[in-house]
Amino acid sequence: MVTKTLGITGGIGSGKSTVCDILESFGVRIFNADDVGKRLMTDSHEVRQEITDMFGVDSYTVGGELNTAYLADVVFADPERVRAINAIVHPRVLAAFEASASMARRDGINVIVLESALMFQSGADQLVDFVAVVDAPPATRRSRVMERDGVERDAVDARMRHQMYAAELRKRADYVIPNRGSIETLRDNVADLYRRVLGGG
Repeated sequence: MVTKTLGITGGIGSGKSTVCDILESFGVRIFNADDVGKRLMTDSHEVRQEITDMFGVDSYTVGGELNTAYLADVVFADPERVRAINAIVHPRVLAAFEASASMARRDGINVIVLESALMFQSGADQLVDFVAVVDAPPATRRSRVMERDGVERDAVDARMRHQMYAAELRKRADYVIPNRGSIETLRDNVADLYRRVLGGG
């Protein structure tokens, strides 16, 4: 069987991680681009040096951890600086995915999933056969994030405003995974997607 590659994306609180957990239970290999990016920003000497050169030594704590509070203030509030840090991290994440996908193919994995919140913005969609967007109502997404992260509504709304609109994601994606009901319904929707991907369309 030919190995298929599938991108999973969606807005904050849409349920991307839950969908990937379900897919993983089917024997799918998962590559979480966001987790890999965070790990590279801490563990890669080259990435650390480029971030420090661009944004200053305060980008990392004395203990060597990523200074997320500083970066949130200095970088993530400025779209130009966000693009600059993404230009450092994203190409390396995509290269890591290609290496992971090659290994999965050698292991005989049927479907390889690339999970990314910035699927289209990073160009990750060019590396997969299909893209599926996890879709949930804004109010549902907001309440999930507030409960999950222990943050206020305004903080969630600010994060949502910086992401691609759900309508645009649905338009660009090959598949839409509705996440509007029970976990059992979501599992059925994901299983249907899995069968479609294996079937080639």
